[in-house]
Amino acid sequence: MQTSGQTVPPASPSVLARRVDGLLSFPVTPFDDKGQLDLDTFREHVRRQLAAGPNALFVCCGTGEFFSLDLEEYAECVQAAAEEVAGALPVFSGVGYGTALARRYAAAAGEAGADGLLVLPPYLVKPPQDGLYEHYRALAETTDLPLIVYQRDNAVFLPDTVVRLAEIPTVIGLKDGYGDLDLMQRIRSALRSAGHGAPQRSFLLLNGMPTAEMTALAYRAVGVTAYSSAVFCFAPQIALGFNRAFRDGEDDLVGRYLDEFYRPLVELRQLGHGYAVSLVKAGVRLRGLDVGGVRPPLADPTQEHLERLASIIDRGLALAASTPGEVS
Repeated sequence: MQTSGQTVPPASPSVLARRVDGLLSFPVTPFDDKGQLDLDTFREHVRRQLAAGPNALFVCCGTGEFFSLDLEEYAECVQAAAEEVAGALPVFSGVGYGTALARRYAAAAGEAGADGLLVLPPYLVKPPQDGLYEHYRALAETTDLPLIVYQRDNAVFLPDTVVRLAEIPTVIGLKDGYGDLDLMQRIRSALRSAGHGAPQRSFLLLNGMPTAEMTALAYRAVGVTAYSSAVFCFAPQIALGFNRAFRDGEDDLVGRYLDEFYRPLVELRQLGHGYAVSLVKAGVRLRGLDVGGVRPPLADPTQEHLERLASIIDRGLALAASTPGEVS
């Protein structure tokens, strides 16, 4: 990674996979009142995220409105994040669309200083397993950056396909946003049988469901404990308080977080299309950093929903403040 005049040696794929195994932050991408990229606010947002202590930063992904950024804006965001982080933790960036465009975004990410890539599903079509494999294999041949494959929507993998992907040295993991726990268990089993359970060949599995805390206990039951946290963007105290309780096996406290904060948040999220992104961005604004609204085709929450969100956040912050134990 090239950052602020200093060069930080890249970690090996296996080392990077171990560093990513924990609580993951997915920052938003700020826009000004004219809808233009606000890079200064993005840097401040990244600094605040970094100070809160996630295991890794994933910029310009779904929460970061990857789909609304042009290539130049994307490269500027990745470079800014890499410079602010300066090697303190891994910085991944999203890539997507078809193979040709994914290659261009991967090249831009590498030049901008990313440590790895989160590969979003290919554009629109529902491909066969061989086609999916060839898409990710072709991308891996284009870049030396480690890849995490994102399973959701039209990119759903059979266990044998995941094993084939794991044989590619730079493919280090699978983020699951599909939610089929039987499939995840079969994927884990297939990876173990293929020899990917040993530390030197471990393959990272992440819970990438929307508001992943809601399913964290279920994923833990199939051996998946790392997850992405959109809440970390706007209320890291809540995200870290939940994660500490989850990590320490305090399931009664986990239940309180779910009942008092996460379930009401998810119920609000379900009231609007695109709220998985626009509610998060609104939460950042409510917590004092003006990151602007979302770009079309998304739309910002209604005033009524913003008021409900503020109340939900207040309850979550009160719970985090009243909970004993170190939040780190």
